[in-house]
Amino acid sequence: MGQGIDLQRSFVELLTQLGLPSGAARAIWLPLPMTLILIAATVSIFVTVWLERKISAAAQQRIGPEYAGPLGTLQAAADGIKLLFKEDIVPSKADPILFTLGPALVVIPVFLSYLIVPFGQNMVITDIGVGIFLWIALSSITPIGLLMSGYSSNNKYSLLGGLRAAAQSISYEIPLALSVLAIVMMSNSLSTIDIVEQQAQYGILGWNVWRQPVGFLIFWVAALAECERLPFDLPEAEEELVAGYQTEYTGMKFGLFYVGSYVNLVLSALIFSVLYLGGWEFPVSVSWLASLLNVSETTPWLQVITAAIGIMMTVIKAYLLVFLAVLLRWTVPRVRIDQLLDLGWKFLLPVSLVNLLLTAALKITFPVAFGG
Repeated sequence: MGQGIDLQRSFVELLTQLGLPSGAARAIWLPLPMTLILIAATVSIFVTVWLERKISAAAQQRIGPEYAGPLGTLQAAADGIKLLFKEDIVPSKADPILFTLGPALVVIPVFLSYLIVPFGQNMVITDIGVGIFLWIALSSITPIGLLMSGYSSNNKYSLLGGLRAAAQSISYEIPLALSVLAIVMMSNSLSTIDIVEQQAQYGILGWNVWRQPVGFLIFWVAALAECERLPFDLPEAEEELVAGYQTEYTGMKFGLFYVGSYVNLVLSALIFSVLYLGGWEFPVSVSWLASLLNVSETTPWLQVITAAIGIMMTVIKAYLLVFLAVLLRWTVPRVRIDQLLDLGWKFLLPVSLVNLLLTAALKITFPVAFGG
């Protein structure tokens, strides 16, 4: 599959055509990706928090936030402003440096991971060849921040929460990586653009969810565990550990954990849709639509419509996954820590290994169907 033109190249080319030197165009581009990521992630946090509260309320037959803005849409903003002006307290016997660095180390890798998420063929901030590998590498940094926060708080509940977070992450990162490796093997690429393009030929029938049903389930369970969503919220189990590694945090440091949790959930939903649900592709292939309308795929108006629908499809697929995660929160009871570790090491790890070996065997036997 051909590489898509990424946003950086398009932006630099546009400014160069307007008369700017290429060096100046690249310098102007440098702050834009993180600005775009911060704006998009902030909007996604507000939307996701509101959706979670409304879906949770519906599941429990109540109303949910209603008065802060229309239908309570500004409730998340009100909570953020409240945390912003709360006093930032550092416990007297805590390690102030590690205590401050912990929340930052949790949030920064999640924001950086948005660099490789494509919303369309020409709508990715950076289309690097090892995008999926970069995401796995960045996701492994977050538990270090959680452990650092728990250890530096000088609180036994915080320490237990940090240790649980580290153990949980180690247990589920390996099955997660193995399930992703099966997709990479079928796509012959670590690029998120290539993975989506490899699923585009037959519409919904070409999505990886049909060719990787076991990997699809492993990835979803491991992603929920990585995001510490119920039934895997052991590091911050309120009934046992008060708030786990967050216990001693106040103000915006606590807010950073809150932000990181929701940004990571949205990121996992987006990555899931890219790997298994065709990313920006919609259920009917573009080539079939073009032939039905008797127009060329390169027709400008068709490309514009395709791009707009592509963004909508990516967001809709991510929303459906977030919706499922919220429903699971109110329908599945929390597991014990020993059950969580047993599930990761004794079940998901061997099953993901078998799935990877089976994918390799099928790729050799049926190269056309499995991306050979």
